[in-house]
Amino acid sequence: MPYTRNIFTKGPKVSKKKKERTAQVQNVISLRINDEEKKALEKLTRSTSKSISDIMREVIDLWTSNRRKLCMD
Repeated sequence: MPYTRNIFTKGPKVSKKKKERTAQVQNVISLRINDEEKKALEKLTRSTSKSISDIMREVIDLWTSNRRKLCMD
């Protein structure tokens, strides 16, 4: 008997948060850094279990929020 695929089988569940992040991330930015900066980023990825992209997003958010505070003063 040939194998038939059940079309009603559900795939793995993906959380809403993960779906939203995937939908939002569309752009690629290339960045040149020196060896020391790369080592610092790699150390952060190991200690935080985050990707370099996640760390850079946090840095951008932190920088923009600090910038807004300075502009408000």
